[in-house]
Amino acid sequence: MIDLLFSRILTGTTLGFHIFFATLGVGIPVLISLAELIGIRKKDPEYILLARRWSKGFVILVAVGVVTGTTIGFQLNLLWPRFMELAGELISLPFMMEAFAFFLEAIFLGIYLYTWGRFKNPYLHWLFSLPVIIGSSMSAALITTVNAFMNAPAGFRIVDGQLVDIDPLAAILNPATPSKVFHVLSSSYFTTACALVALTAFFILFRKKRISYFKKALTLTMSFALVTGILTAVAGDVSAKYMAAYNPEKLAAAEALFETTKGAPLLVGGLVDKETQEIHYKIELPKMLSFLSFGDFNAEVRGLNAFPKEVQPPVEIHYMFQVMVAAGVFGITLSALFLWGRWRKKKYTFSNWMLRLAVLLGPVGIVGMECGWIFTEIGRKPWIIYGVMKMEDAVTSMTGIREYFFLFVLIYLLIALATAFVMISFFKKRPVEQDPQYREIHSGGGMRR
Repeated sequence: MIDLLFSRILTGTTLGFHIFFATLGVGIPVLISLAELIGIRKKDPEYILLARRWSKGFVILVAVGVVTGTTIGFQLNLLWPRFMELAGELISLPFMMEAFAFFLEAIFLGIYLYTWGRFKNPYLHWLFSLPVIIGSSMSAALITTVNAFMNAPAGFRIVDGQLVDIDPLAAILNPATPSKVFHVLSSSYFTTACALVALTAFFILFRKKRISYFKKALTLTMSFALVTGILTAVAGDVSAKYMAAYNPEKLAAAEALFETTKGAPLLVGGLVDKETQEIHYKIELPKMLSFLSFGDFNAEVRGLNAFPKEVQPPVEIHYMFQVMVAAGVFGITLSALFLWGRWRKKKYTFSNWMLRLAVLLGPVGIVGMECGWIFTEIGRKPWIIYGVMKMEDAVTSMTGIREYFFLFVLIYLLIALATAFVMISFFKKRPVEQDPQYREIHSGGGMRR
């Protein structure tokens, strides 16, 4: 059992590390494209400069994301060989298609980076950003279908312990795919916006860079955060309805609902006492869980006690779920407040308290995203393939996993430090005011405020 525990921890650590870079890799191309498009349409070179500088940092993140993503593929075979033996034929198609999506992204990213200023019509250069968006988003979507398959296996029958009538396309288009792909893409865009909001606010607040370049960057990223935050909330609602229909024990654990209840309340916060099955310090919204799950205020929601103990997810995922939701609410509220202030020309939009909250939005968004993935994966326990294969039946028989775990943690720490060092050094030595394009924009005309 110690090898099972460390296999799970090692896989979770790798996924948690990779997801940070993968999420930014999905969201940043969209913001780069938006910034360039706005710059072209408004004839505002500061937005185009914003796209150029973001694209330089994006290349570094892509490189790290590729390395950590490759590690996950190796670990699936190393740590979960029986899972790959059983499901390999079903999940190989999305992995192969994801490779082609990555090639599309990489090829056009190179073209995009090396063709700045080479076309008389600036829209031609902007068009090269679209395949980068398509490639990065398709990569995320295709890998998410594998996770969706693990939650809602489809496209096969089991006869005498073997898979027959294998249909990889049906496996990709399983019942969980629409809600999961929607949620992953929207939350990736939202989390990226939160991270860039924080970075921009940090420069304005702590580096005293109250110039139009950073104000435009903050307005753009806040706008993107509001739109994608609302989309993520809608995706969360779709996912909750999926759980109610296909994975009711996970929904019960997420809401710490022990007893089957008609007109079940939605909980905000709360500390769970597993022994007494009571939830303390909670706020209840009467009948809202039933309504959000089934569209009926009096619908019956099954509680954890309705399921055998051996298939109950740990109720601790309630905390992960609450953090994820709280992060989304915070991001939507803050971005809406900022944009309302900009629209009404309120002085608080660039006040110190608003900027401090904006800096906080970055770590809050990233923690919310990580908690969402922890909730998704632990909420499937004890299954690695829901209803088909348990984790203990899929794990490797190899020993020494604990030592591998500590080795990989050390490697990830070194990668994180190296990435941070490179990013900080790059932008610290090349502040925007010293950028040749920025000087050209403002030569003779003074700073636009």
